[in-house]
Amino acid sequence: MKNEKWREETGLRAVEKARSPSDFIDVEHGLVDRKIFTDEAIYKDELKRIFGRAWNFMCHESQLPEVGSFFMNYIGEDQVIAVRDREGVIQVLINTCPHRGNTVCRAEQGKTRSFMCAYHGWNFDLNGDLIGVPGLDEFYRGGLKREEWGISKAAKVQSYKGFVFATLDPQSPDLDDYLGWVGKLGLDLMGTDRELVAVPGVQKNRIRCNWKLAVDNLFDWYHPKISHASAIRSGFFDEKLLYPADQMVMLGEYGHAVSGPKITMAEEEALAALSDSERRAVFDSLPGQSWRFTESAAETLGPVGIKSRGHPNIFPNLWVSTGGTQLCLRVPRGPAVTELWWFTFVDKNAPEEQKRKVVRMATHFFGPAGLLEQDDGENWNHSTRTCRETMTSSRRPLNFAMGKGQDMVEVDPSGQSRVETVINEHAQLWLYRSWADWMEAEDWPALIANHAAEPRGRI
Repeated sequence: MKNEKWREETGLRAVEKARSPSDFIDVEHGLVDRKIFTDEAIYKDELKRIFGRAWNFMCHESQLPEVGSFFMNYIGEDQVIAVRDREGVIQVLINTCPHRGNTVCRAEQGKTRSFMCAYHGWNFDLNGDLIGVPGLDEFYRGGLKREEWGISKAAKVQSYKGFVFATLDPQSPDLDDYLGWVGKLGLDLMGTDRELVAVPGVQKNRIRCNWKLAVDNLFDWYHPKISHASAIRSGFFDEKLLYPADQMVMLGEYGHAVSGPKITMAEEEALAALSDSERRAVFDSLPGQSWRFTESAAETLGPVGIKSRGHPNIFPNLWVSTGGTQLCLRVPRGPAVTELWWFTFVDKNAPEEQKRKVVRMATHFFGPAGLLEQDDGENWNHSTRTCRETMTSSRRPLNFAMGKGQDMVEVDPSGQSRVETVINEHAQLWLYRSWADWMEAEDWPALIANHAAEPRGRI
């Protein structure tokens, strides 16, 4: 008791009372408790309650072109293999042999006829079935039923316009219902009416930060003028491009959101005065953008979505970057480490020079050599570090209240809703409000029944 009293007197808590996830998120005032960015127990719960139940992005179908093509990814910290089986169906296998737990695949991407465990030689077909066991008759002597010892699989695997997702939870709704209109719009902003193909290779780097800070930054248009000042001064980026005042936010169920710049009324009027060929010329200066001004794109994106230049996040951790050329996964590696995976896409039918330009810009913008991500990573690193300090600073909540109570959700006759405003933090707060919903729900039926609905009215 004496030691506990000393801790209380010096401002340290010996034992913190049990708190529910919603206690960490003050939606009314826009405040978020720093503990959710560093606490090991919270992180382990996230792996189960969020990543273990959500639909997680695996790969693009173009990365699995043939029978036996595979791509390694993660669901939380569980390593999984997306592979096209002998029937042409995409399977997602958990990369662990049921015999001693060894991995059955160590290559990040490739093509194979089967997966063999390098420990004892158990061999598995492309659909996960156990097809070969050394000494099956001599050593097991009828005591092993191969049909019972295949590789564990994801509960469901489904695709949306070529983007492959998997979930470990058999209770999860279908991918289409999970994404909703905002999640589907986020992927459609890649330009899904084009024949997209993934550029070989994925850029990967680790940053000492919590995965949620890396996610909420993608909605943040408050920081570029400060954080990326060197990129602006160098002339590599236009200040207006990095710090646009006109913003549009779209918030969807389960935590999906799109937030960032929009095409303004003045820009719409200027574009309307141009011919189709002139419009395409304007947007071809940003690789891959001319697709937005086709009739099919307008139909796919809808009257609200077609105006968005914002950044979508498919909850929990898939960022669709501006321009429809890149995706980024924020892969958790512990409460204070995140691995960033950058996928680059091109239109298969685009001129070769345009494809090369897309790759050049992708390399210079983000990833380990990107001008922008080096700035961002340093910020996230420091933000995560201060959240785990033990003195007064770590007790003060973070402020996500910009625009809170100031804006209205408008609903278009098409059903698409949005907030048109200035720079704000609506999407960031929506991320954390949704995080609390996921963390509190005991199972998918509870999450479906109790998650925050798509907002209406003043937010």
